[in-house]
Amino acid sequence: MLIVDSQVHIWDSGTPVHIHRQLPSYSANDLLRDMDAAGVDRALLHPPSWDARANEVAIDAAKAHPNRLAILGFFDVSKQENRSLINTWKNQPGMLGLRFAFLRPGEENRMVDGTLDWLWPAAEKAGIPIGLLVPGRCKEVAKVAEKHPGLKILVDHMARPRGGVDDAGFADLPELLALAKYPNVTVKATGAPSYTTDVYPYRNIHKYIKQIFDAFGPQRTFWGTDVTRMPCTWKQCVTMYTEEMPWLKGRDLELVMGRGICEFIGWKV
Repeated sequence: MLIVDSQVHIWDSGTPVHIHRQLPSYSANDLLRDMDAAGVDRALLHPPSWDARANEVAIDAAKAHPNRLAILGFFDVSKQENRSLINTWKNQPGMLGLRFAFLRPGEENRMVDGTLDWLWPAAEKAGIPIGLLVPGRCKEVAKVAEKHPGLKILVDHMARPRGGVDDAGFADLPELLALAKYPNVTVKATGAPSYTTDVYPYRNIHKYIKQIFDAFGPQRTFWGTDVTRMPCTWKQCVTMYTEEMPWLKGRDLELVMGRGICEFIGWKV
C-alpha cells in the first residue's frame, strides 16, 4: 500500500512555531530518514512560515527526491507584482499547488478582506490546487467552492481550532461536514493525535474521523500528520489508521492513506 503523508514541514532556518519541534533545522535528509523508519513512501511538503527560504528549501528537496517529495508552496498574495507567479507556478520542480495558513500578523482576515479575491479564479484557470488552514472559516470556504467549482481545495487539519481537544475540539465539526456537498473540496485528516488528550490509538476521536470519512468519502479524505508537532511517533500516526480503524479497509484504506491525495493534486504514481 502506498503511504503518502499529506502534510509535513522541513526548514533550515528560523524559529519554528512553538507547537513544532524547537530545532534550528529539520532537513530533507532528516525527513527521509524518519519516513523510512515509519514506512512512509511519500510526503507533501508545506514550506513553513518561519523560514524565509522555505520555498527554496522545499524545491531543492523535491528536485533531489522527485519520487518521494512534492510541494504545496506559497507566496505573498497581497503584492500586485506577485500575481503573475500563478501562471508558471507548477513549472518549479516538485510544485503541485499552493497552501496558505494565514499565521503571520496581518493575515488573519484574508479569507474575508478581499485580498484573495483575485487568487481563486486565477488558480481555478491555471489548475492549481490550494490548501487552506481555516479553522472557523468553513462558511467562507463554501462561498469560494460554490463560486469556483473548478478550483481544487484542501482543508487542513480537519478545520480544527488550534489547541482544541476531545469533544470540545470537534464541537463545530458540522460546519466542516457541510462542505462535503462541494465535490471540489477535500479534507486533510492531518494532526489527529494532537486533537485529543487520550492515549494511543486515540479512540475518543475516531468517531469524528469516521464522520468526516462518511461525509467526504475515501477519495476526498487524506491521511497525514504535520509530524513535527505530533505527540507520538510517525509510525503510530500511520497505524492509528491502518490498524486501529476496522471500518477503514481495502480500497478505501488505500485511497485515504495515499492514493487519494496523489490523484487529487496530480502527483503521478
